[in-house]
Formats: sequence, C-alpha cells, structure tokens
Amino acid sequence: MRWQVRPSGIAGEAAVPGDKSISHRALMLAALADGTSSIRGLGDGEDVASTVACLRALRVRIERSGDQVCVQGGALRPPSAPLDAGNSGTTMRLLSGILAGQPFDSVVTGDASLCRRPMGRIARPLMEMGTQVDTEDGHAPIRIRGGRLRAIRYRCDPPSAQVKSCVLLAGLFAEGSTSVWETVATRDHTERLMRATGIAVDAKEQTVAVHGPARPRAFDLCVPGDLSSAAFLLAGAAIAGVGDVTVRDVGLNPTRTGFLQVLRRMGCDLETSEEREEGGEPVGSIRVRPAPLTGVEIGADEAATMLDELPLVALLGTVAAGETRVTGAGELRVKESDRIATVAAELGRLGAAIEEQPDGFRVRGSRLQGTRVQSHGDHRVAMMLGLAGLIAAGETIVEGAEAAAVSFPCFGSTMRGLGGMIHDA
Repeated sequence: MRWQVRPSGIAGEAAVPGDKSISHRALMLAALADGTSSIRGLGDGEDVASTVACLRALRVRIERSGDQVCVQGGALRPPSAPLDAGNSGTTMRLLSGILAGQPFDSVVTGDASLCRRPMGRIARPLMEMGTQVDTEDGHAPIRIRGGRLRAIRYRCDPPSAQVKSCVLLAGLFAEGSTSVWETVATRDHTERLMRATGIAVDAKEQTVAVHGPARPRAFDLCVPGDLSSAAFLLAGAAIAGVGDVTVRDVGLNPTRTGFLQVLRRMGCDLETSEEREEGGEPVGSIRVRPAPLTGVEIGADEAATMLDELPLVALLGTVAAGETRVTGAGELRVKESDRIATVAAELGRLGAAIEEQPDGFRVRGSRLQGTRVQSHGDHRVAMMLGLAGLIAAGETIVEGAEAAAVSFPCFGSTMRGLGGMIHDA
C-alpha cells in the first residue's frame, strides 16, 4: 500500500488508539492473574494483536465484545508450536521473562525484521536467573527452558524498558527480591500496572525491585490513548497546523513526555488539560497551536526517554530556524529499521538538509520537495514521511504505508479528519 500526500493544513480534535506499551503489559498480567480481568480501550495495532495471539497459544482465554476485552487468567500451558511475536519486540522480550518461569519449554520467534533485532540483552539476565536460553547468535528464535528461577540484581545498560520489564516479570516467579538498576530511568508502565494489580514494587532512585513469588490480582482497566501515536498528530500540528489541534484522553506518564518538553523548547505552543489518573497512569488532553520553531540539541539522556519520537524531531528540524542535533541515540540503529539511516535517507530524498551521524543526526531548516519515499517496513518512519508530505511542495508518495498498522492503523483516516490530504493509492 502507498499513500498519496499533498500539501495541506490540519486543525481540530482527534483521539488515538490505546497505548501500545500499556496494552501489552495489561494482557500479560491479566493472563497471570487469578480470575477474569476486563480491559477497555486496548490498542488495536498489529503488535498488540501479536501478544493476544501468543497468549491464546498458551491457552489463555481472551474474548472481545466491542471495546471490552476479557482475559481469563490462570496457569499457562505449553504451546503446541513456536510462539509468533510478529514484528513486536515488546511481545518477544516481555513474554520471554514470563516463559522463563514456566514449567515447560517454549520457542519465541517473529518476522524477518524482528529476528534481526538484538535479543542477547534479555538472554543474559534470564540465564543469570537460572533458565537456559538459546538464541541464533543473539537473535530470535529464542528457545527457553522454563523452570525455577533465582532472584538477581541486574544492571540494565544500555537502559531499556523492555529489558527491565522482562527481568521484573521473571522476578514474579523467583524466590526473593529481583532488582533492576538503570543508568537512565525508562518508562515505568510495568511497575505502575504491577502496583495497580496488588504486586509490591519498590522503586528507589534508579532501582526497581519486585519480591517473588507473586501473582497479580484480576483487574479492570481503561487503557489511555498512546502518547507515541499522539506525537505524530502533535508534530503535524507544529509543522502544518492552521489552527489548534487537540488530542483527547492521552496517557501523560512522565517517563513518556520527553517529546512534549522538546516541542516546548522548540517554541511550540502546547498545553495539557483535564488531567486525571486511571489505572495508576496520568491521563489528559493535549492541545498544540502552531508557532515558529527553533532548533534544539538532544543528548543521550534525553534521547533514551523518547526514542520512538526522534524521527519526528528530525522532521521538525526541517522547519525550525537554526540546527537541530541528536546524539547518543545509537539504539535507533536496532529498531524496526535502522532509523538513523532510514530517516536521513528518506528526508534527504525530500530535500532535507540532514546529515547522518554514528549515534544520531544533524538537520537544518530546509524546503521539502515532494517525491517518492519508502517506509522500509517501519511504522514510525511511514507516519513521519506522511507528515512530511503535508509540507513538501507538490505530491509525495509514501511506499510501504501499510507499516503504520503496527501501531496506528487509522493514522491516514485520522489525519484526513483533521484536514490532512493523505490518501491510499
């Protein structure tokens, strides 16, 4: 599938799919709980669907009725075939932590893109905990011989919310206190949801610990809108806004709001409102009003908190005065695509003054010219390029636009609802 994009301005109100990170974790904890959990607003992208499919393969009963998903928790059972995580690194890494504590063996695999991503970073702590983990030179498929686990203290470097969550989930099956120390605090959805389901979590400075064995209780949860998806609408408003753009009912977890802070530093007129708490997570609405932007510098600590949004920072840099520079973001090299290379190459095709760096990029204000660009199978690159087409002269064709379905299946229709001329072609 491809998008045909024409220059256009956007304004209005919109909603985004349920938070992908929270959706994965809610499904997994519900599968481990005693009793039936009810989840509303579950993310509807392909990544979350991969978690549902894997849990069903482990004989977890999951039923959907409209916007409500009911999960009957209890003991997991051996799968009859390898578990397919699709393109979802979160599914593979978090589920591996749970599988390490089960009384059976399992294999987790995924699509070609996922099987190129590094998995040795979860194999190492799981082996320290006493389970046997085999990979293909540090990559999937992952073969896990589940069993009794021992508690560990683990230094997570480079910092990764997925690795931290994998270890904490495995810690639910270990005797004693399992702790994770990070050089930079990463998103804490796992810890918040564990607390909300009755699991004691001890967090001090940059260390998080759980005491096992422990089991979550069944719960009811309304998943807030995904801030990483909302970021694309907010960035669209910043570069192509012709009036206010408001995104409703979005998660405002402080470990996820780095991009909002960058927007403000660049000069964007942004405010949050209607703030409340649901399931241990802060939720509210975000409004952006267009304003002139100025380039910024983003270093390693800040980059680690907003990796998903860094392609948008590159795009914002093309309309900002001065230079925008990102360093310390080498982790982008091992996402769904090499996002440093793909963002630099594809924005470069559009005429952006962007320079690829070993661990980031430099970009200066420039005029974009529509042309044919490629998503490289990366959902965030696809959506970033769709936004670029809104400000590029002439027509932009985004090849591989179907990749957006991984996290934001209705991106195109949502943008059209705001006035953006992004059409399937």
